Amino acid sequence: QGTRDHAPAQAALRDRLLSAVVSCFKRHGAAAIDTPVLELRETLVGKYGEGTKLIYELQDQGGELLALRYDLTVPFARYLAMNKITKMKRYHVAKVYRRDNPATTRGRYREFYQCDFDIAGQFDPMIPDAECLKIVHEILSDLQLGDFVIKVNDRRILNGVFAVCGVPESKFIPACCTVDKLDKIPWEEVRSEMVGEKGLSPEAADRIGEYVQLHGGLDLIERLLQDPKLSQNKLAKEGLGDMKLLFEYLTLFGITGKISFDLSLARGLDYYTGVIFEAVLLQQEKEHVEELVSVGSVAGGGRYDGLVGMFDPKGRKVPCVGVSIGIERIFSILEQRLEASGEKLRTTETQVLVATPQKHMLAARLKLISELWDAGIKAEMLYKKDPKLLKQLQYCEDTGIPLAAIVGEQELADGVVKLRDVATREEVRM
Repeated sequence: QGTRDHAPAQAALRDRLLSAVVSCFKRHGAAAIDTPVLELRETLVGKYGEGTKLIYELQDQGGELLALRYDLTVPFARYLAMNKITKMKRYHVAKVYRRDNPATTRGRYREFYQCDFDIAGQFDPMIPDAECLKIVHEILSDLQLGDFVIKVNDRRILNGVFAVCGVPESKFIPACCTVDKLDKIPWEEVRSEMVGEKGLSPEAADRIGEYVQLHGGLDLIERLLQDPKLSQNKLAKEGLGDMKLLFEYLTLFGITGKISFDLSLARGLDYYTGVIFEAVLLQQEKEHVEELVSVGSVAGGGRYDGLVGMFDPKGRKVPCVGVSIGIERIFSILEQRLEASGEKLRTTETQVLVATPQKHMLAARLKLISELWDAGIKAEMLYKKDPKLLKQLQYCEDTGIPLAAIVGEQELADGVVKLRDVATREEVRM
């Protein structure tokens, strides 16, 4: 179906993953918000470029046209406009839906979680943008996923490149969608799609190719600022100036080693207006080969200053920048690693199993477990009147419960509980 059930071990892994991501968002002072799964169809259509055809459309009994949310960004923009909010730092973890061809091995589904962090408001240039990149760096470092690179570009630089290469403005977005495929297909195929399907002249496509295959850091930004054609384009000059500022802030955060200014990055969504970025995991193709290859995007985002204004009756704009963490893809990678290592994952957080060694002790177990629950201790017991002690201890071993609280006739008489460390088999009376 392109959707999936999660067994207890998988669900535990996903919860651990989501918890790590949310902890990072909270550390940066974001408040949680939630928006409905259903939106009006008109809210979503026309915001996603070629992705519009992947929107799940519905109709209610009154004939109103609705759709399942495609991402968490457009509903957030609608929420800001509807409530006249001009400043907010938020996070949202929820499911989104795509009428897509699933590829479950690559973490691509029709129903999946997105984890978004956004900063809305009028602030000085590139400070919120730099924080979004810092968050991506923190999360990917914390999760220890291996080597990664965060590609950064700016829609204004791309549009400037298209303009100086002779592309008509009406073809900027289609050209953007094609350039965005450069990480998946070689330049020759991108070029032939530009000319054959998007109607660009071969000369314009060749000129674009000279730019979009460049990547680097501050040195490349400086070089492009001196470029005789690009430096004459107002949009490109603005974008390059902001990119330089962004790299200065990223240097202060100490993360430029993982950042690449990459002119091939386009991100196919219509609503981006400025800085765009995408995090890609790298891995060695073969054991003895030094070459690192991409295993796909695990986070992406950018600046979308015009989106809120689309939903405001008076067209009032609220500048926004945000990032989305591709949690399903990360989950797929961690799940494969866990399987390969043979490591068992605890499916519950139970701290202690309440156990009895003799028969007719159910009342003692129920009283003790109730005390533990009321004290906020995570506890379990077996749902049998007279289980054998060995069976109870075996359950602890199978599920990874670290402690057993044993209460027998002698313990009751002495007013104590025998606490047993399941791994070491050491016991203490308390």
